[in-house]
Amino acid sequence: MHPDILGWAATIVLMATLIRQMVKQWQSPHPETVSKWLFLGQMTASTLFTIYSALLGSTVFVVTNALLLLTAVVGQIMAWRRRRVSAGTQGR
Repeated sequence: MHPDILGWAATIVLMATLIRQMVKQWQSPHPETVSKWLFLGQMTASTLFTIYSALLGSTVFVVTNALLLLTAVVGQIMAWRRRRVSAGTQGR
């Protein structure tokens, strides 16, 4: 078995888990506030790991880390929108 098969399988499982968590967070009527430092840390680490993986020539890790960066960005946007909506409904 080629080692990349394991890497792609891990990427699929990781992304499915993160996407499910994002959907659950979005659908929750009372979403927990997620630390902005968590998002900042994830985005920074994912960016650095993407660059590192590219320098090593590892396609699996470039794609995986780029997708992790994307989930961090989308998660941050979702959190900002939820906070704005919550702040708007509390003012009524």
